[in-house]
Amino acid sequence: MGNGDTRVRGLAARAGGWSARHRWAAVGIWVLFVVLAMGLGSAAGRVDVNESDQLKGETHTAAKIIDDAGIKRPASETVLIQAKDGTTKATDAAFRAAVTDVVKAVRATGRVTDVTSPYDTKTISRDGHSALVQFDMRGDADTAKDRVEPVLKAVAGVQKDHGALRIEEIGGASMQKQYADAFGDDFQQAEYSAVPVALGILLIAFGALVAALLPVALAITAIMATMGLMGIVSHLQPMSDTANSVMLLVGMAVGVDYCLFYLRREREERAAGRDAGTALRIAAATSGRAIIVSGVTVCVAMAGMLFTGLAEFEAMGLASLMVVAVAMVGSVTVLPALLSLLGERVEKGRIPFLRRRTRGNGESRFWTAVLRGVLARPVVSVVVAVGALLAVASPALGMKTSQLTLDQEFGNSLPIVQTYNRLNDAFPGGSEPAQVVVRAKDIGSPEVRRALADFKERAISSGASRGPVDVKVHAAQNVALVSVPLVGGSDSDRATKSLEKLRDEVRPATLGKVDGLQAPITGQVAGSHDFNDQLVGSVVPVFAFVVVFAFLLMLLSFRSLTVAITSILLNLLSVGAAYGILVAVFQHGWGASLVGAEGVGAIVTWLPLFLFVILFGLSMDYHVFVVSRIREARMRGRGTRDAIQHGVVTTAGVVTSAAVIMVAVFAIFGTLSMQSMKQMGVGLAAAVLIDATVIRGVLLPAVMALLGERNWYLPKWLHRLPDLTHDESPEAVAAPPAPREDERLRV
Repeated sequence: MGNGDTRVRGLAARAGGWSARHRWAAVGIWVLFVVLAMGLGSAAGRVDVNESDQLKGETHTAAKIIDDAGIKRPASETVLIQAKDGTTKATDAAFRAAVTDVVKAVRATGRVTDVTSPYDTKTISRDGHSALVQFDMRGDADTAKDRVEPVLKAVAGVQKDHGALRIEEIGGASMQKQYADAFGDDFQQAEYSAVPVALGILLIAFGALVAALLPVALAITAIMATMGLMGIVSHLQPMSDTANSVMLLVGMAVGVDYCLFYLRREREERAAGRDAGTALRIAAATSGRAIIVSGVTVCVAMAGMLFTGLAEFEAMGLASLMVVAVAMVGSVTVLPALLSLLGERVEKGRIPFLRRRTRGNGESRFWTAVLRGVLARPVVSVVVAVGALLAVASPALGMKTSQLTLDQEFGNSLPIVQTYNRLNDAFPGGSEPAQVVVRAKDIGSPEVRRALADFKERAISSGASRGPVDVKVHAAQNVALVSVPLVGGSDSDRATKSLEKLRDEVRPATLGKVDGLQAPITGQVAGSHDFNDQLVGSVVPVFAFVVVFAFLLMLLSFRSLTVAITSILLNLLSVGAAYGILVAVFQHGWGASLVGAEGVGAIVTWLPLFLFVILFGLSMDYHVFVVSRIREARMRGRGTRDAIQHGVVTTAGVVTSAAVIMVAVFAIFGTLSMQSMKQMGVGLAAAVLIDATVIRGVLLPAVMALLGERNWYLPKWLHRLPDLTHDESPEAVAAPPAPREDERLRV
């Protein structure tokens, strides 16, 4: 096992070799790239997804009509005035005095317009114990939350003077302000916590400060560069804050993982007695190649989100794809240069009490013991593992998806949630009315006025709304905005039925009879309904794209039909188990109190598809890394069973470290107060944990042991496929000679 001279052909090996020979150039190019990306992105500014681009269908049409007409919809606010004792009525003098005081107080702030009294607008509840004072915030609706504080204080002042009544404000601006105050720091803390958590785990894994800092530094610089690129790309594909958060999650996970794979292999080869240059070239030819295969596979999976047609998903998919690509390129270029520069200094900052729990050959003692049992009884291992995962996945068969309402999303952690519930009880649908955007050639014509009057009457008589139905006419733009409180209120199922009745029965019988008139129906309930329809329609093409392309990449990378098929099946089993855990915890409430998720009762609509794409991509990290090591051992002449044991136990340490980092980072998001973020964090953490233990440590080796030599089966008719394998033995690798012109370049 000396430092012989074996030719290495491969993109990863050549990139690593060039970087090691041109260390300062490689580091300089990377730093320049990060600085340029950030600078150009900052100069270009970021374009975010706007409402008219969020969805297709009626919601999109309605937003487009409003935008084209130049109508600026203000942030609307409502003050609920309600008898605490259930006896005082809106007709009583004390109640009337409170209403008058509220109207005066909010007008006096100078921040509002169009203040209306419930006695003029008839916004008094059926039982007579509740009434609504309504008004709009002045200025841009998007920034109204920054100006609503004086109004909230004015309403609170009136409350102090009328202790027998409940006087509370709710609306778009006040909700956004309370949300930002309560959870803005929550998100920031979670994102900032990811770095020290990852660093702490890497310190334990490597036992040296410098070695632990390298993966974190690579991940952070990859994220910084991607943030700049997002600004540039956003002028073609608008981005969003959600896409930014997802990019941070994915970037930290894959950036650390890729560097970890590379660094662990380089250290392993040096521990085996190879000189620093040879160890680095072996890491480039093996782990470097695995990183490229894994990175391309993850990018393909993320690209699946581009097929949803949903602007938010497209932004998340593109942002994730970019950060994975940047981290992948950095791992196979700047990382070898840094390792070459540091040399033995990568071990600086040793922590004495942290000992590596591996044998001298880098094999994990724990996984060696597990593998011994798995390989001795592969049939039993497969049956038990598959049975357990199917049992865990079984609750997913009854999955119920829903756009979470405010009380489902936040529980009782926000005071405004209680106001929201009280408002919906007194005025069903009042907090989230449907809005009909009517555009006609002449909005003031008798025919249109008659149709609007008929629509108002039928909306109530049909049972879709209990009123009041409000109409605001913008004569100059020939547009009318009709606000319709839906029966069902915060009950999304009942509210959706009311919406469908408006769209399918009331509208055709009234507004639909006017030639040339458009009347798309939008609003919170309509937006959720249209989002669900569009998401369901995109499930099949997204699933098909991700699965087919992942299969093809595995087939080309390992030149084995068997490996490609088993890879897909194992990944699907992992995703299914994650779905089952989500449904069990958040829908059925099993163990929900452990994560603070009582009473949710549903999985947020966008999560299943999002999880599938993210998990299918990230789980390929481990799969490609482990199977590459098994194939490498097999090519060196080991028997299949011996190669399986060698491949799994030698990669177990790095896979475990990578998985612990991912689980810890995702679990941070599981601690947030928003239930949708909890679901995402718990789902991702559970799936990665299952994938790194049951799938890679038990099921994969057991299945491969049962298949034996059939693991490497490739039909003759597929031999003409491009060869993306690396066919060199990494036992000893020297600097590669210059390639011949006719030589194929392999990954």
